[in-house]
Amino acid sequence: MTPDGDQLRDGHGGDGHDHGGHGQGHSHSHGHHANTRAVGFAALLTGGFMIVELLGGIAAGSLALIADAGHMLTDFAALAFAWFAFRVARRPADARRTYGFDRLSVMAAFVNGLALFAVTAWIMIEAVERLTDPRPVTGGLMLAVAVAGLVVNILSFWVLSRGDRENLNLRAAILHVIGDLLGSVGAIFAALVILGTGWYPIDPILSVLVALLILRSAWRVVRESGHILLEGSPAGFDAAAIAADIAGAVPGVAEICHLHAWSISEERPMVTLEAILAPATDPETARAAIKARLAERFGFDHATVEIKAAAKPSSGASGLPPGRARPI
Repeated sequence: MTPDGDQLRDGHGGDGHDHGGHGQGHSHSHGHHANTRAVGFAALLTGGFMIVELLGGIAAGSLALIADAGHMLTDFAALAFAWFAFRVARRPADARRTYGFDRLSVMAAFVNGLALFAVTAWIMIEAVERLTDPRPVTGGLMLAVAVAGLVVNILSFWVLSRGDRENLNLRAAILHVIGDLLGSVGAIFAALVILGTGWYPIDPILSVLVALLILRSAWRVVRESGHILLEGSPAGFDAAAIAADIAGAVPGVAEICHLHAWSISEERPMVTLEAILAPATDPETARAAIKARLAERFGFDHATVEIKAAAKPSSGASGLPPGRARPI
C-alpha cells in the first residue's frame, strides 16, 4: 500500500483485484473538489437568505414564504451535510474501511431525500389550515422577498450545476435548490394574484403544488440512494448478458458463474465473478483479459476474478452452456 493509502482506497492489494489508472483517480479527486466548493457556496447562500425569507414571510403573513423558508432551513442542513460528506469522502481508506468513505455521500443523499418528505408533509398540513381559515397577506412585501429569493436560488443552482451532475449527493443537493426555486416562483405568482385580485387562498394552493413537485423529486433520490445502500446492482446490469459476452470474447473461458455487482457510490461500481477455464488456458492471461473486457465493455474498473480449471466430465460438471451464469 502506498503511504497515502491510494491502493486501499481502490481496493487493490489482493489477488484478482483491479482498479482504474492515475487519470481516473485524478479526475475523481478533481470532481470531489469541485463538488465540495459548489455545495459549500450554495449552503452559505441558502442559509443566509433563509433568515431574510422567514422574517419577510412573517411580516407579510405569507404561508408560501414561510413554507419556503422552512424548506430552505432543511436545505441548509442538507447542503451542509452534503458538504461534510464530500469532505470526509476525500479521506483515504484505512484498515477498518477498506473501500474508503465514498458511501457517506450516498447516505447524505438518502437522509436529504427523507428530509424533503418531512418538509412536504409540514407544508401540506399548514396549507390545509390556511385554506379553511384564510389570512390576509401583504402582497407587495411578499413579491419583493420572493423575487430576491428567486435570484438567490438561481445563483445557487448555477453554482451546483457546474459540479459533477452524475454524483448522487450533488443531484440531491440540486433537487433541494430546485425545490426552493420553484417555491420562489410560486410565491411570486401568488403575490401577483393577491396584488391583482386580493384572493388570498392562492397562497396555500401554490404551496401545495410546490410540495407535490418536491415530493416527486424526493422519492427519486431516496429510491436511488437506498438501492445503493442495499447493495443493489448498478443500473443496466445484466448478469446473463455479461457472462455470455465474456465467454464469447475471452479465449479459453468455458463458463462464468457466481457473478455479483454492487456500487460503493454511483461512480464506483464493483463486480466479482468466477471464471472456469478450458484445459491448457493460462490463468493469468485469462484473468487480465476478463478484467480488460469488464472495464472496456461494461465500465467495471474494479473487478475481483477467481479462476478455476474446467472440471473433468467424470467429476460431475454443471452441464450449463458456456457463458451461462450458474445459480448461486
